[in-house]
Amino acid sequence: MIVVKNLRYKYPKGKDYVVNGISFEIREGEIFGFLGPSGAGKSTTQKILIKLLPGFAGEIAYQGRALSSYTDEFYQDIGVSFEMPISFSKLTALENLQFFQRLYRRTVDLEPLLKRVGLWDERHKKAGEYSKGMKIRLNFVRALLNDPKFLFLDEPTNGVDPANARIMKDMILEFKQRGGTVFLTSHIMGDVDELCDRVAFIAEGRLREEGSPRDLKLKYGKRTVKVEYRENGELHTQLFPMEEIKTPPFFRLLQEKEIETLHSGETTLEEIFIKVTGVKLRD
Repeated sequence: MIVVKNLRYKYPKGKDYVVNGISFEIREGEIFGFLGPSGAGKSTTQKILIKLLPGFAGEIAYQGRALSSYTDEFYQDIGVSFEMPISFSKLTALENLQFFQRLYRRTVDLEPLLKRVGLWDERHKKAGEYSKGMKIRLNFVRALLNDPKFLFLDEPTNGVDPANARIMKDMILEFKQRGGTVFLTSHIMGDVDELCDRVAFIAEGRLREEGSPRDLKLKYGKRTVKVEYRENGELHTQLFPMEEIKTPPFFRLLQEKEIETLHSGETTLEEIFIKVTGVKLRD
């Protein structure tokens, strides 16, 4: 869907490149995670990809055509959910969505979407009176109202309660199952791990790592199994290389001891994030 080659961008008054020579591709029908600390170049890259920032260097192709060759027809294909919810505060939620519907040739029925995210009963309430979580859910519905082929989601579940975040993640996965493509940025690594087919890590404007969550965990994890067991009322720990879990000492431990836990040495995306970017995730 999108191919990016040697993308560079410097703000007009900036001295340094915010995005400095990155290359990647987003395949049709996948969820692609774009991860990095604040100020790494994530938002700038997304703004370039949705044609909000012209004047970049490098090449970007959307469905085989140069992105710069597209006019407003491009926006018929995409849906965007910004990290900071944007709405007309004096209009109701429904009026907000109906306003944006008029900008598109193809739209969907709003009622099922609003019911799904728990906003149907509050549809006549002014958007300015919504809580942060409600505004984020309204923002998410707006991204879907034109039945897009491609979703750009920036921190889509940040500030949303777990129950509604679960609903939104299910909707993202269903969008993918229907053939949709997603560009996702998030600091919630559990969401990234669950949703993304591939991820790329960016820091200081450069791509540092790319791959599927599983492949990256194998690359950065340890091939070990940690066994915790009780003996004479005391807790003990023994570490086995992965190659030794089929050997007699491992089986003997399982048979003879009171096992409490078994842990593989698999790392987490959060640990990979910190190692690759050198920056800890924010709370």
